[in-house]
Amino acid sequence: MGSETVTAADAGTWKFGDLAVNRLGFGAMRLTGTAAFGLGVPREREPSITVLRRAVELGVNHIDTASFYFSSLRSANELINRALDPYPDDLVIVTKVGPGRDPSGVWQWATPDQLRGQVEENLRQLGRDHLDVVNLRAKRPGTPIAELFGALAELRDAGLVRHLGVSNVDHEQLAAARAIAPVVCVQNQYGVDAGRAESDDLLRFCGEQGIAFVPFYALAGEGRETGPRGDEADPVRDIARAHGASVAQVRIAWTLQQGPHVLAIPGTGNPDHLAENVAAAGLRLSPDEMARLDAVAA
Repeated sequence: MGSETVTAADAGTWKFGDLAVNRLGFGAMRLTGTAAFGLGVPREREPSITVLRRAVELGVNHIDTASFYFSSLRSANELINRALDPYPDDLVIVTKVGPGRDPSGVWQWATPDQLRGQVEENLRQLGRDHLDVVNLRAKRPGTPIAELFGALAELRDAGLVRHLGVSNVDHEQLAAARAIAPVVCVQNQYGVDAGRAESDDLLRFCGEQGIAFVPFYALAGEGRETGPRGDEADPVRDIARAHGASVAQVRIAWTLQQGPHVLAIPGTGNPDHLAENVAAAGLRLSPDEMARLDAVAA
């Protein structure tokens, strides 16, 4: 599958409130070598900066990040700042708060009073006076989030945040948040073979309500967090071969075809993988192929 003429715009667009983005974006977690729940192996600075600038050249105008995406040497936000400041007018940077890490990498969860500090840390690292979208990541589905989301709503009212979203949530948590302030996006684990039982209904509900649904770990299999499976299920591999595509491209295309409100944020620190991921914006799977992939989860 060629990538010569395909850009992120080929995936179509959606809006976070009044902010339009191409549905194929970029996840920044892997820029620093950051592991999901650890420091990971640090990446070199210049290749990551090259990837960010190339992503924008390829039409990416939605970057997902967080202040806790850092290795022992550098943070994703600081790389974004260095690579892209002054920021393009249409670039939307989405960050998340709730979890955090101290300088040694030890995880901690913010209280409502601590969320302002997390927001301000993102502002400092990114060199901005406001954040486009901030997602509150719940510790786990089912945990109360009203007090935390209320604190973020106050920061939105103060002008530090433009729009709010939630992450790692269930229906009840989403309802609790929406009772406090508008929610423009939901980030949950969701992929061909991961998170389907928990999020299928929520994905459909978000579409009915005009809320963006943004899967994370969409390239990972069940129980994996940071990359594509090494033992791809036969339908994924076979469909990829039929299209002359990679298994990652098939997974991205499947994600985008879940609905016009569904966005993809594959991440990489490799320029070749970036071009491959963006090229998936032009891959269209047939109804039969979609059904075969849906059967993987079943």
